[in-house]
Amino acid sequence: MLTHTSSKTLLAVALFWLFAISAVAQVLKPASWSYDTSKKQVAVGEEVELIFNVRIDKDWYLYSSDFDPDLGPMVTEFKFAKHPSYELVGKIVPVKPKKKYDDLWGGEYTYFVGTAQFRQKIKVLKPELLIKGTYEYQVCTDVDGRCIPFDDEFTFTNKQIQVTGKATTAPVTTDVPAKQPAQTINQEAQPSGELQSPVNADTLTSPAFSQDATIDTITAPENTKTIQPATQQPDLGKPATDKDDLWAFMLVAFGSGLVALLTPCVFPMVPMTVSFFTGSSSSRGQAIVKALVYGLSIIAIYTIIGTIVARLFGADGANFISTHWVPNVLFFLIFLIFAMSFFGMFEITLPSSWLTKVDAQADRGGWVGVFFMAFTLALVSFSCTGPIVGSILVASAGGETIRPVMGMFGFSLAFALPFTLFAIFPSWLSGLPKSGGWLNSVKVVLGFIELALALKFLSVADQVYHWGILDREVYLALWIVIFTLMGFYLLGKLKFSHDSDLKYISVPRLFFAIVTFGFVIYLIPGMFGAPLKALSGYLPPQTTQDFDLNAIARQGNNGGATTATVVANQLCEPPKYADFLHLPHGLQGYFDLEQAKKCAAEQGKPIFIDFTGHGCVNCREMEANVWSDPAVLKRLREEYVIVALYVDDKTDLPEGEKYISKYDGKEKATIGKKYADYQITKFNVNAQPYYVLMDENENVLVRPIAYDLNVNNFVKFLDAGVEAYKNSQSIAQN
Repeated sequence: MLTHTSSKTLLAVALFWLFAISAVAQVLKPASWSYDTSKKQVAVGEEVELIFNVRIDKDWYLYSSDFDPDLGPMVTEFKFAKHPSYELVGKIVPVKPKKKYDDLWGGEYTYFVGTAQFRQKIKVLKPELLIKGTYEYQVCTDVDGRCIPFDDEFTFTNKQIQVTGKATTAPVTTDVPAKQPAQTINQEAQPSGELQSPVNADTLTSPAFSQDATIDTITAPENTKTIQPATQQPDLGKPATDKDDLWAFMLVAFGSGLVALLTPCVFPMVPMTVSFFTGSSSSRGQAIVKALVYGLSIIAIYTIIGTIVARLFGADGANFISTHWVPNVLFFLIFLIFAMSFFGMFEITLPSSWLTKVDAQADRGGWVGVFFMAFTLALVSFSCTGPIVGSILVASAGGETIRPVMGMFGFSLAFALPFTLFAIFPSWLSGLPKSGGWLNSVKVVLGFIELALALKFLSVADQVYHWGILDREVYLALWIVIFTLMGFYLLGKLKFSHDSDLKYISVPRLFFAIVTFGFVIYLIPGMFGAPLKALSGYLPPQTTQDFDLNAIARQGNNGGATTATVVANQLCEPPKYADFLHLPHGLQGYFDLEQAKKCAAEQGKPIFIDFTGHGCVNCREMEANVWSDPAVLKRLREEYVIVALYVDDKTDLPEGEKYISKYDGKEKATIGKKYADYQITKFNVNAQPYYVLMDENENVLVRPIAYDLNVNNFVKFLDAGVEAYKNSQSIAQN
């Protein structure tokens, strides 16, 4: 029978192990990697693909390798050690990543959910094959806002690829044979069969892969063919609702189809076409059937156009179209030409010979004639619908195969619907407004919108290549001018050569003018630094703003002191790495823990540790939405010594600061690896953002917190840290 003392001892031991298990569980690894090859046996001189498979936990996503590394998120990067037994062929290829535009980063990135796959083609040069390297990546989750950077090592030898003599036939294909999915590699178990786990730290010191070995860095491919994954696993989670985005795009395309109906090339055709069906049909039923075939033909014609565009651009051109200056400048010029056409400078028309041939087919009658009547409508109305159709196709040609097809389907559905409905209910025709100058006004308004949208494509090229010609305030200034002119046009104060006289302003036109000028007034504060969150996806990033009143106001909140005075008041010595690392909102602090501890001891303040990363989107959200609150800023500025520890920074440490980690036995040679290792070994946590309050002796004052956009919770956290620090100091003095 257990005594009271032994029971307490067992309870304490149980609680200890429960706490230990819980602490270890906080070190997360949401992505597990395994390796495979496209061929198990090759000859010297032949090519083979190395396949990197990733299994991603539910609700997590992995950043891909094929977007601009300067955007913000941490791209997946592979480094191959050079060896005489092989050579790289081309660049690493991510297999069908998803795409998303992020307002916070101000750009488009690619990512994987559920599973991921990367492929690298190599050419075998010697029978004794040895391929080693490293990879770095980042995984994030939107469930609780955590992001975690990782790095690991890989190796391929003759165990995975048997190499025979020189090749006597054509190079082998890289199609992946049907096989069982590669086993997941983890720390607890080694994979069976021919797969190997990543090499350990000691392996890297071998002659084949020494510290001085030359490394090939593999980044995003410029033009590579997307390869179907060898195995498909279910999509378990994602950070964005792509289906919702597709439906939203279809809705915009549908609205564009309705707008196209109101152009002078199309609107008069509605009663003419419906009258033809009702007059040439022997019965009302036959007229309805012909109208249905006519409408379906219109949908088929435009959807076929969308399918052709999808086949031409497809997913292979996604990275090129979305980031390269050539397509973006080309799209800018196309939209500019469309706007000039809508303004009446010229008309975009198709060759008359095309119209004659198609119209001749329409005269044949029957169902074939009905189809060619629809084709004739599409060609005749091209001068009005062409710019709208072109805009939809340009906006959808960024790499998703289904997007152009669905866009054209939505456009054509709206475009065909009135012809069918008015044929079924011909009495509705009497309710249509008469043709007139208002139809041309619709074209001109569309011209202003096309001109505004054209700037978006020029802005993408400007940001990617850092031309600096379209910064945020320049972009906004042009938009303000464009929509102001549009408002004056709606009020009749601006007139083009082909406009009819406007004797009075109709009520709908007045309402449109009010909305336009309201939008202009909304834009004006953006010239002075207002975030304009509703338009953040269309505007250049705020970091390109030269004049920002918010930044000036933040400096003013420091009691009117100059920047030099603030630095002298808050910092004990110049911070290391301040030439390339910065704190938001004008805060002053350190980026080296030892400096922060020393200053905290001198000033008698607690330390605020911000475990963060350059590619941590949720860290930026916390800074933008929580840190920016005046109550939070006041406490951080006055009551804490701030230190931001970047866990993904690749800056090399001085030789004297490099060390071998007790956690994983690997050398920590960069700022990021040093503080990622510190976060794990000290707090058993590897996710960011992560906030810790402690004293100069590294005693934690209160329970650390992570991603939480509730400002009140963050204020309470900071207040509790100050109170705990004062209590500890009081006890130490007594």
